[in-house]
Amino acid sequence: MVAFFAHLSLSFLFGLSGLTAPVASSGFLDAGNVLRSTVCEQIATEVSSSSVVYYTGSSQYTKDNYHWSASSTQASECSFEPATAEDVGIALRILGQSQTPFGIKSGGHAANAGFSSTPGVQIAMYSFSDVVYDSAAQTATVGTGLLWDDVYVALEQYSVTVVGAKVTGIGVGGIALGGGYSYLTNQHGLGFDNVVAFELVLPNGTVTDITSSTNSDLFFALRGGFNNFGIVTRVTVKTYPQAQVWGGRVSYSQDQWEGASSAIANFWANTTDPKASIYNTYNYISGVAEISTILFYDAPTCPEGMFDEFLLAPHLEEDISTRSYVSLIQSLPLNVTSGLRSVFHWVAMEEITMPVLNMIANETLSWGAELTNSSARIISYDVDVYLSTLYDHVDSPTAYPPSRSRGYSFIEVYYGWADSNYDDTMFNAVDASAQHMIQALTDDGQDIANVAVYPNNAPPDMTLERMYGDNLPRLRAIKNAVDPDNVMGLTGGWKF
Repeated sequence: MVAFFAHLSLSFLFGLSGLTAPVASSGFLDAGNVLRSTVCEQIATEVSSSSVVYYTGSSQYTKDNYHWSASSTQASECSFEPATAEDVGIALRILGQSQTPFGIKSGGHAANAGFSSTPGVQIAMYSFSDVVYDSAAQTATVGTGLLWDDVYVALEQYSVTVVGAKVTGIGVGGIALGGGYSYLTNQHGLGFDNVVAFELVLPNGTVTDITSSTNSDLFFALRGGFNNFGIVTRVTVKTYPQAQVWGGRVSYSQDQWEGASSAIANFWANTTDPKASIYNTYNYISGVAEISTILFYDAPTCPEGMFDEFLLAPHLEEDISTRSYVSLIQSLPLNVTSGLRSVFHWVAMEEITMPVLNMIANETLSWGAELTNSSARIISYDVDVYLSTLYDHVDSPTAYPPSRSRGYSFIEVYYGWADSNYDDTMFNAVDASAQHMIQALTDDGQDIANVAVYPNNAPPDMTLERMYGDNLPRLRAIKNAVDPDNVMGLTGGWKF
């Protein structure tokens, strides 16, 4: 999840987001026209009239290639918006036969370069935008072209919601296939723990429905295995009754950090109510240091005293109220870091104490100051607090995490910068910071050095073994059985 900076002025924030970065070349040079006349035009010819291929100069082409992170955006030879699963299958068959690289974009929030973009054929899933609620089954079937905001809004009329992204602007695909930590996770698990069915287009173009009973191997592999096994067009997820919630944001200036950190540590130590959640970001933004905390309780009012320490500590401002769930999600600025180059990292925690939070604060300030001269705009260390039982809400194994013996709170690191000349500097810095924090936590007695890294927050040099552990051989076997010709190897992402 991208850090939020809601107490700063929106004009300042969107000034940051207006930064531009070089866009990658298509990479085809003289072969580009050949590709267009063969692969792109072949797709356009063979699919139904409801699916469309776009080229450079079209506003839809620009939208299809856009990614939240500038370092993830590439200029494709053409973009393709399929409207049916069958047309996705036709495109996959053509791409596989021609060995043409392609990208698959749901919400476009992937930070790692090339994970959902391409110099070849950019597949944008926007047309898969349906939300169908089944009150009898208590499920919703949603298209992977949607943002979670869209899903929450569509379901609000039925007084239900789903476990999806906890901030605005995140696509359905990355959560349904990659994880999904939510304000509801302590109650219901990760986002993909709540998936009951996938509509999957296999690499050979066949459209199939995957459930625990129809194909237990693929049902295991898709929940954490991303795009290795085909293209998912729709997911069916569990819904839960959703009344109004209590919560919002509290912001603290640097001289108020001690009180904020004390409240965070005490919340972790004393709160076991699964309806309660907090999301905290230690931020260094162009020389300004601050903490923003989201307080959440899944009811119109919270238990007396539960969040008093956050509200009684000196703070800059607060925006706390009883509101709809979607209102809380959308109360944060939309994609305020859009247009920056980006990298994430992830470190697990067993305990959140004042010494740990002081260490995180020091990382924020020291790297923030050091990297400002390397075009850094935002350095953020997010402290995500969860119960150790968060992995208990699923009936069958998932690709990630490889062990569900206990859940962890974690530190989500995000660096945003403007100049591609500093890419290596930023990648090296985020790795160094993560390793320093892992060592500090280990020295503190926390057994976290080998906890599987969350793939949605892993930097591009992360090994598959560090994310998937003992599940990796099974995932590779499933991949080889489903995709013997390695069609899905033509697209980006974590590859088995």
